[in-house]
Amino acid sequence: MRPYAHGKVHISPILPYFKGTHRLISFVKRHPFFCDLVLIFLAVGLFFGFISYFYRFLQPLEAQVEIDLSPLYLPKYTFFSMSRGLLGYILSLIFSLLWGFWAAKDRLAERALIPLLDVLQSIPILGFMPGLVLLLVALFPNSNVGLELAAIIMIFTSQAWNMAFSVYHSIRIVPQDKIDCATVYRLSNWQRIRWLELPYTIISLVWNSIMSMAGGWFFLMVNEAFQLGDRDFRLPGLGSYMSVAASDGNIFAMIYAIIAMIVLIVFLDAFLWKPLVVWSQKFRVEETGSTYMDSLFFQIIAHSLILNKIKQSIHFVSHLKQRKYPSPLIISRIFLFLLLALIATALIFLTRKIIAIQLDQWIHLIHMAFLTFSRVVCCLIIGTAIALPLGLWIGLSDSLSKKLEPLIQIGASFPATLLFPMMILLFQYTGISLNIGSVILMLMGTQWYILFNVLAGAKAMPSDLKEVAAAFQLKKWQRFWRLHFPAVFPYFVTGLVTAAGGAWNASIVAEYISYKDRIFTVPGLGSAINLSAQNRDIPQLVASLLVMVVVVVILNYQVWLRLYHYSEKRFSLNY
Repeated sequence: MRPYAHGKVHISPILPYFKGTHRLISFVKRHPFFCDLVLIFLAVGLFFGFISYFYRFLQPLEAQVEIDLSPLYLPKYTFFSMSRGLLGYILSLIFSLLWGFWAAKDRLAERALIPLLDVLQSIPILGFMPGLVLLLVALFPNSNVGLELAAIIMIFTSQAWNMAFSVYHSIRIVPQDKIDCATVYRLSNWQRIRWLELPYTIISLVWNSIMSMAGGWFFLMVNEAFQLGDRDFRLPGLGSYMSVAASDGNIFAMIYAIIAMIVLIVFLDAFLWKPLVVWSQKFRVEETGSTYMDSLFFQIIAHSLILNKIKQSIHFVSHLKQRKYPSPLIISRIFLFLLLALIATALIFLTRKIIAIQLDQWIHLIHMAFLTFSRVVCCLIIGTAIALPLGLWIGLSDSLSKKLEPLIQIGASFPATLLFPMMILLFQYTGISLNIGSVILMLMGTQWYILFNVLAGAKAMPSDLKEVAAAFQLKKWQRFWRLHFPAVFPYFVTGLVTAAGGAWNASIVAEYISYKDRIFTVPGLGSAINLSAQNRDIPQLVASLLVMVVVVVILNYQVWLRLYHYSEKRFSLNY
């Protein structure tokens, strides 16, 4: 049983990167041998590139890392950065599927896993980067394994939470009629996951993967350029290249790095994200055919003789006999117990660190948390006002999607903190205080979460519902309230949750900014955490993080979890 109706895929006359791409697609369909040549060439190039990257793991750890600013080294550095990003994404994908399914299918585990997920995404990643690097380097003192693992883990921690939220919420809004159908056909747990729940997560997961990958570049750039005192922990990559170019004042090298970053983003969009977006459209829940965008590389994959032979040769796997496995509920309870035991151990350790904090310090931190919370709320309101209509406008138009989605991905992937010095100069010139400016700085990185989730919701909107709205000749305002907003609301909630977590994280760099030997700061929990880290005041740092965690948990139970449940009951496609 396949619960999804697959519309016919039409050839698009416009693609962002090539003129006359529809002619190339027609050529590809007529010459499958050409598809095999392209795939073989790409596979060989990636194979030797990854061999070169993984060889770095075995090389000895260097006391001083030399970064050559010659443009000839940029392709190598760019590939290394891409490799770290992709490995972090693979880990994030595995984690998000396991965590999302676990939370969605076990109500007892959900009460612990979802607040914990919100807490994890709100903890400042940069706060524990020095400790993570030192720990892994100590575990692997004679090779680069520790440094490379630290970079991959940093990418993972910046991607996984957003993707896990999207998986969890997509499973929770599976239409009831399809659940009933799976029950009538007596689908096993594995069959239900494979034919119903996993397909229902695809669209949201693909779009959140794009957003997560975009957000991960900033943390990778920081990690590749990391130095601690007189110790050099830099990694060959775009981050270290840009850092050395900035410190040397080499404007041309900085421009080369920016161009290389844009080329990398465009490459991944053409060969990874665009094909995935096209493929994901077949999982739209609808009863009528629809017109989708197309992708040159997607058609190359679809018409490759080699890949088709491989798919046929492994088709027998789907016909293997079903095996009996232990009850998923029992396994879930065991893992939940181990997870809670780990959390309890961590809380005991933290209690020992903060026992010296006085009452007046706690009151001060609560006041700082309120100030940061006010900025987070302002950030979400402004982000919603911008991203909700913009996401619907772009997502509901095939032509606008084809033209603007690559630009949106480039804008989201560009590290916002690189623009902070320019923004500080702009604030000084216009007389904008940092109280207002910090909200703008936080918004620069968090609005993308809302935008990408609204885009995913608009893409997943069933065409038959849009046709009904057109048949009844609903006005634009009526379509928004009766169709568009209800259809994207579950995705919008996910965007708000991840944007809120991103805003708390962004407060670390938005409330405390160092520029040309000057410190610009505003009162808030983010600046308190940053000051504690700068002064190496561990008890104060732990206490600040604990206050942030408590605030996030309260918001999760009182706001986000209720919105999740409301969207499941009110806006699920149970028709």
